[in-house]
Amino acid sequence: MREPLIYLDHNATTPVRPEVLEAMLPYLREEFGNPNSVYWLGQRARKAVEEARAQVAALVGAAQETEVIFTSCGSESDVMAISGAAWAVWDSSRGKRRRILSSPIEHEAVRGILKVLEKRGFGVDLVGVDSEGLVDPAEVAGRLTPETALVSIMHANNEVGSVEPIEEIAALCRERGVVFHTDAVQSAGKLPLDAQKMGLDLLSLSGHKLGAPKGVGALYARRGARLAQTITGHQEKNRRGGTENVAGIVAFGKACELARRELGSPRVLALRRKLEEGVLRIPGSRLNGHPAKRLPHCAHFSFQGLDGHHLVVALDLEGICVSSGPACSSGSATPSHVLTAMGVDPSLATGSIRVSLGPSNSEADLDRFLEVLPKAVDKLRQVPLASLRESPGA
Repeated sequence: MREPLIYLDHNATTPVRPEVLEAMLPYLREEFGNPNSVYWLGQRARKAVEEARAQVAALVGAAQETEVIFTSCGSESDVMAISGAAWAVWDSSRGKRRRILSSPIEHEAVRGILKVLEKRGFGVDLVGVDSEGLVDPAEVAGRLTPETALVSIMHANNEVGSVEPIEEIAALCRERGVVFHTDAVQSAGKLPLDAQKMGLDLLSLSGHKLGAPKGVGALYARRGARLAQTITGHQEKNRRGGTENVAGIVAFGKACELARRELGSPRVLALRRKLEEGVLRIPGSRLNGHPAKRLPHCAHFSFQGLDGHHLVVALDLEGICVSSGPACSSGSATPSHVLTAMGVDPSLATGSIRVSLGPSNSEADLDRFLEVLPKAVDKLRQVPLASLRESPGA
C-alpha cells in the first residue's frame, strides 16, 4: 500500500508519535502483566496504568486522578457517559427525569445511543445550531425542564471545528441540577480543558486523536457523578469492566503529557490561516463553521459545482489525504447531518472537504496542496455532476 505523501486528515486519526511508541513498547514485550494481579509483574503494570491516569487527569484538569475511567475509544466513552448517566438519573428520580437534551451536530456515537435510549422510554430533544454551527445557551436554558436528566453538547465539532459555549451551558445545567456531558474528542490537546473550572460532569476523550494508537479512550467523570455500569466487571473501580489495555493506556498517558506541554503553540494556527487564505482564492469556495470560535488546526470548505467525494479521490491520486466528512461516514453522497443542521445549501454541502492539520505538517505540505487543489477543482467542474454520480463506484 502506498504511503500518503501529505497527510491532512488529523481529525480522522493521527500517526502514533515516536515518543508514544517508545513508551508503550515495553508493555507489548516484557511488561505483559495483568494490572489486576497481586504479584510484582501485575503490580508493575498497575503502576503504569495509574501513572497514565494522572497524565490524562492533568490534561483535562480533573480534581482527582480517580475521576478518569479508561475505555476502548471515544465512542465508548460517549455511550458510557450518556447511557450510564441517563439510567442512573432515571433510577434516582424514580423515572421522573427521563428527557435528554442534545444538538443535531453531535458525533454518530452520541446520535446512536440517543436513538437507543429513545426506544427504551427516554425523550430526546434537540436544540438547534446557527449557520456557523453554534448552540445558543439561551435556547438551552429555555429547553431545560424538571424532567431533563442529561444534556450532551460536544465541545468542538468534528467536521467544521466550531467550538461550543460549553462553560455557559454547564453552568445552566448545574443551576438546574442537570448532568452535563461533553464530547471533547476533537478538542482535547488542541484547546485548554479545565473540567473543574468549566463545571463539567462528564467528558469523553480518544487516544488516536492525540498521537496514541487506536483502541484506547477515557471518560472523565466528576467525583459524585453517578453512572449505571454499561460493561460489567470489577475493573476501573467497578465502573467499566474488562482487563485494561495497559500498552494503549501507557501510550495515551504519554500522548496527553506531550499535548499538554505543546498546548497553545501558534505554529499550527499559522498554517491553518495560510491554508484558508489560499483555498478561499478559488472562485465558488466558502469556509464553513465559525470564523474565530474554531479548532486551531481544522478548516472545512465547500466548493460550488462539484462532489466532495470525487475531490478527495482526485487529491489522493496526487498523494494528498483529506476527507469529505467524518471518517465514520466519509464517502456518502448525501450532505452531512452537520451541514444540514447549519442550513448549508445542499449543492454546496455535497461539494465539501475537511482539512485538519497536525504537528508534522509543514509549509511545504500546504504549498503542494494549494498547488494541486485549484487544478483538481477546475477539472471536476468541467464534468457534469450528474454524470459523475452515475459513474461506477460513485
